[in-house]
Amino acid sequence: MKPTDIENPEYFHKVVDCQYACPAHTPVPEYIRLIARGRYSDAYMLNWESNVFPGVLGRTCDRPCEPACRRGRVDEEPVAICRLKRVAADFKEDIKDRLPSIPEKKNGKRIALIGAGPASLTVARDLAPLGYEIELYDAQIKGGGFMRSQIPSFRLPETVLDEEVNYILDMGISTHFDHYVSSLKEILDKDYDAVFIGTGAPQGRDLKKLPGREAGDANIHVGIEWLANVAFEHTKSIGEKVLVLGGGNTAMDCCRTSKRIGGKDVRVVVRSPKSEMKASPWEIEDTEHEDIPIYENHSPKEFVTENGKLVGMNFEKVEAEYDENGKRSLKPTGEIVFMECDDVLMAIGQENAFPWIERDIGIEFGEWDMPVVDETTFQSTNAKVFFGGDAAFGPENVITAVAHGHQAAVSIDLMCNGIDVKERLEPGTNLVTQKMGFHEWTYDSPVTDDDRFVVPLADKIKSLSDRKMEVELGFDLEQAYNEAQRCLNCDVQTVFTTDKCIECDACIDICPTDCINFIQNGDEDDLRSRLKAPADNKEQDLYVSSDLKTGRVMVKDENVCLHCGLCAERCPTTAWDMQKYLYNVTKAGKGKEAGKACAK
Repeated sequence: MKPTDIENPEYFHKVVDCQYACPAHTPVPEYIRLIARGRYSDAYMLNWESNVFPGVLGRTCDRPCEPACRRGRVDEEPVAICRLKRVAADFKEDIKDRLPSIPEKKNGKRIALIGAGPASLTVARDLAPLGYEIELYDAQIKGGGFMRSQIPSFRLPETVLDEEVNYILDMGISTHFDHYVSSLKEILDKDYDAVFIGTGAPQGRDLKKLPGREAGDANIHVGIEWLANVAFEHTKSIGEKVLVLGGGNTAMDCCRTSKRIGGKDVRVVVRSPKSEMKASPWEIEDTEHEDIPIYENHSPKEFVTENGKLVGMNFEKVEAEYDENGKRSLKPTGEIVFMECDDVLMAIGQENAFPWIERDIGIEFGEWDMPVVDETTFQSTNAKVFFGGDAAFGPENVITAVAHGHQAAVSIDLMCNGIDVKERLEPGTNLVTQKMGFHEWTYDSPVTDDDRFVVPLADKIKSLSDRKMEVELGFDLEQAYNEAQRCLNCDVQTVFTTDKCIECDACIDICPTDCINFIQNGDEDDLRSRLKAPADNKEQDLYVSSDLKTGRVMVKDENVCLHCGLCAERCPTTAWDMQKYLYNVTKAGKGKEAGKACAK
């Protein structure tokens, strides 16, 4: 194999598994260290730079970082990254004076944002400090989009959402709330320099063809619409017997909300096996904690009505079968199960809907009637129109919408400055040595054996009686510190200098995971098979040095390295060094002159 190019910004980025897995590439280990030092405001601002909504995401994020966490490879549970983010938000001081200043003199460019969800708000947050005039349109009466209408208050208090939304709206954004945009052409006719569409996936799927659907319509509700009606207090009660159809997070929110506004016998009914439900494991756990049963392998067959009123549903039991490729099919067993109910909530998926976008304004639509959007620039086939969040590629989550917003803002800024939107700068990176002197370190990375700490919950009886009482209480400062200590500091990289190595093999002797090897070179498959511990995970790269004096090479399996620093501590020649790697995604307005140079 050729020597590893550690100057490639993506090489060490990939080694910081949590940050790499985060769609917004939040520098997770860095903010966890700040929390451990009691620097909560600093940790919050580091988060805010990347993910914009630390308080919201610290409660509601889908946590793609946690399955990737290196701690999960040595313990059963990863670091509670998401809940530590909430600690930064809960214990920060007033940070308003640390937010970007907004220039009084604007740059002459006007941008329209349609939809006030996380994607649009991120675009506003990135462009307003650059002097853009931003006008925001949304059909709801307040900002936040589906963060407000679909995430219940017992998971996300309104005060937290308002605070973080207002950080952005207070940047001089002109808002048009309670304003449904019925024509994109009308918006384009207002001569904006760019239009960003972040309207989400506003249409919940229905079971219109199921027998009895029309007759029972008064008590059959589309889940996301029903949650919005509860959030804005148009709906304040529900029947005692409730069936929730679907196995995703929306279904979990529907059933838990039902139990708080009148539902006594609330059931979740899902077609698939419970093990394959799309809901996050912690959402399922919270649902079962509130004594809501989940009925798996039940396929909706019929809405049952009597005298024009819904009285229940018939379900057909199914069995999951898998072919040789692992593809699942549901086979009917013939058994019919009747369940009584007063109301049914359908949470069986969401779809995009763009009836307000004319088809003669240069925007091409493709499969599933979705706009054709560039996955890098988020530009549509109409050069002035950009999409992000669920509106771009279908339903995802808040952190993905934020990531889309950042990149769309870069594109809008480039376009407005006459630069090709594809001329994007590399991310900002930095490697800083952490070794100050002999056996002196500026970071601490003990391989602690503490189990993941459990977030305390509010009293169940009290929380079920109050729709707005937050269920999760969050970590206190002692718990936060102890949980932060579980982080392995994966961004402090082991950097090897070939010329300094005397091949004493001391690093091999001390390495607790046998990830360091000095062997003869070969092709990748050959090297992986000859390491002290076979490197089976090809998704993570091998670190390979240039030839040493003996003709061998150093090969390290990045997948199992704990970043404990023992190799650098033991090395007598400082051939190994621990260097903190900072990776920052380029935001709008950063490096504009360099971008212009590239364009030329």
